[in-house]
Amino acid sequence: MIFMVEEKTTDLFEKVKNSLPNLDISDIRFEGCEIVLYTKDKEFFTSDTIEIKELVSKLKKRIILRPDPSICIDAEKAEKIIKKLVPKEAEIKDLDFEPEFGTVIIEAEKPGLVIGKGGETLKEVKKETLWLPVVKRAPVIPSDVVKVLREIVHKESAFRKEFLDKVGKDIHSGWKPTEWIRLTTLGGFREVGRSALLLQTPESRVLLDCGIKPGTNEYPYLNVPEFDIKKLNAVVVSHAHLDHCGMIPYLYKIGYDGPLYLTAPTRDLMVLLCMDYIELSQREGSTPPYSTKEIKEAVKHSICLDYDEVSDITPDMRLTLLNSGHVLGGSVVHVHIGNGMHNVLYTSDYKFDRTALFEPASNKFQRAETIITESTYGSREDIMPKRQEAESQLVDICKRTVERGGIALIPSFAVERSQDVMAILSRAGFEHPVYIDGMIWDATAIHTAYPEYFNRELQKLILQQGENPFTNEIFKRIGSTEERKKILESKEPCVVLSTSGMLVGGPSVWWLKNLAEDEKNSLIFVGYQAEGSLGKRIQKGWKEIPMENSNGKTMAVPVNLEIVTIKGLSGHSDQKQLVNYLSRLKQKPERIIVDHGENSKCLEFARTLHRIFRCETLSPRLLETIRLK
Repeated sequence: MIFMVEEKTTDLFEKVKNSLPNLDISDIRFEGCEIVLYTKDKEFFTSDTIEIKELVSKLKKRIILRPDPSICIDAEKAEKIIKKLVPKEAEIKDLDFEPEFGTVIIEAEKPGLVIGKGGETLKEVKKETLWLPVVKRAPVIPSDVVKVLREIVHKESAFRKEFLDKVGKDIHSGWKPTEWIRLTTLGGFREVGRSALLLQTPESRVLLDCGIKPGTNEYPYLNVPEFDIKKLNAVVVSHAHLDHCGMIPYLYKIGYDGPLYLTAPTRDLMVLLCMDYIELSQREGSTPPYSTKEIKEAVKHSICLDYDEVSDITPDMRLTLLNSGHVLGGSVVHVHIGNGMHNVLYTSDYKFDRTALFEPASNKFQRAETIITESTYGSREDIMPKRQEAESQLVDICKRTVERGGIALIPSFAVERSQDVMAILSRAGFEHPVYIDGMIWDATAIHTAYPEYFNRELQKLILQQGENPFTNEIFKRIGSTEERKKILESKEPCVVLSTSGMLVGGPSVWWLKNLAEDEKNSLIFVGYQAEGSLGKRIQKGWKEIPMENSNGKTMAVPVNLEIVTIKGLSGHSDQKQLVNYLSRLKQKPERIIVDHGENSKCLEFARTLHRIFRCETLSPRLLETIRLK
């Protein structure tokens, strides 16, 4: 366990120096909550560094040993050595040297071959080049987003070195006893969308998520007395859906310059979605609340954490992100406050069931006195079929549609639901063309860079057997109106997987306009449809939908195609699964707070939880402040 540090930074660094008196330590710095040592001692850098292990045990802090830039060999020579040591089968795609950190980033399609058996190849690289090698996986499907993000982080390495050191100094500035803990609801309570929660102590202010409300211009309440951007210590993003991350860049526009904690795939997908949000806003004639400049600032200030990695984020708060089972890199957020005084679990969106992509949401933590849980499907009526039944239903309706010569339109969220559908169809041996439209292809490319976040079965399939469902030849990318028209004109039976998932813009609306009148076609809903969305209206039985024609005039389009809603594919858990998850926690909570659901569902779920757990349950309105301790 890592304990809170009450001593000053200078005292901490002095302890490190005194523990390593005979070694050439040229610099001691922070990288976030970690201590980084730079050494000019070549033998010390390339050895097993028992002294470092003993120091970690003594200080209860993570310590990284890096080479002083002065001992690293010339980058050009180092590149030749690396390419000689690493097997060609590893397929190195890029090498980036960062002198500021003494690191070389090796991006390869097969990272395991770069590392070598027992890490032997990496040890040789380290010994021969005196650079610290860091291995990253190259996406199997080329991704412009991943490429650009890695370039930004690389080019901003000098800035990030100073920034991460400042973050570490703030974290280790010393802390006083935590007298109280409060939670303020800035968005996402008794509603679905614009999730934002402010967690406060006398020492710290941490924002959990900051999203937008889909299909509206409603953002979190950031202009209230409780929220002061200048006093904000940290921001945590649970996952990359716009209703949780869509306003993160805006924080940097209005003056925030602190750390952003999230997983690496969440960062990549967040950037993809926010860029698309800007483009969509401009296309619709509205002014987006931020620009690409602020998205870049969010990337520069990101601190990516792995699942189960414990990290101090303020003097009196410690963060752990765990698998949520909801989306690639999505997390349930555990915050340990005041050196054991109180623990908060913010579930965000989660799925307590194994899906085609992910393991069930994790509950690997000892304590959680306050739990903030979603209630998207928290009503007693929200009972979903078993996952296997839902997957079979999806495959059956797709096959039935193509057999009668039609096109199956699946409006889907670009992140997670689309990849879930792709994995299901691929595993089922579906043989007809599946056209991928909109942002889905780019999101899928990012998924291929992070197979370690998938469930064990899918990891084994990709990493050991070399079978990647996302590269199945049935999947074909399209991205223009001309390509869409060619598919329609060919009258080829097929499946179209397209954004947006709620039919509120995007190419899915174009497809619906052109497919709605033909009974041979089908419309398959595989995700949540918000009130007011076109998808929800069709689910309620609309037989005609208003659409613009080529002249810009609105016309009524008859809805004659088959309409199917598959509930069991949701990335959210139904009431039964939600209760099951909470029941399996190691400690009975003192308090459960309900959010992320329609007003009636939040209230009903809070009552249900009170009846089951016999603890304090709350369904607060927006802008309420609750004292947790």
